[in-house]
Amino acid sequence: MQTKTDLWTYREAGFASTNNLVGYGVEALDDSIGKVDDATIDAGSSYIVVDTGPWIFGKKVMLPAGVIRDVDHEDEKIFVNRTKEQIKNAPEFDDSFIRDTAYHDRLGSYYGAGPGYRDWDDAL
Repeated sequence: MQTKTDLWTYREAGFASTNNLVGYGVEALDDSIGKVDDATIDAGSSYIVVDTGPWIFGKKVMLPAGVIRDVDHEDEKIFVNRTKEQIKNAPEFDDSFIRDTAYHDRLGSYYGAGPGYRDWDDAL
C-alpha cells in the first residue's frame, strides 16, 4: 500500500532527477491525456501538471509523482497508472493550488493515499 509520502514521490529515482519533464507527452492506461506543463522533484511532494489541451477543455490536472509508472526519456513520454476517466474526475486544479496543502491532501485521498485507499496497481 502506498503511503502519503510514497504517492508524492517518484517510484524510480531516474524518472525526473536528471531530466526536465516539461513538454513530455502523458499517456494514461487507455489513451494520451496531454503534455507536461510543470514538474517538481521536491522530496515527498513531487508532482507533474498536465495541460490536457482540448481533451478536458484546456484544463490542467495535477498528478502526484507516485502515479507515474514509467518514463521514456528517448520518446519524451510519461506513462501513468490511471485511466483518462480517473484523471478527468480528479479534484479540479488551478495554478494557485501548486503549494496548497489542503488541495494536495484531497488529491492524495482521491489517488490513493488517504481514507478509502485503493491500490490501483493491483486492481488493474
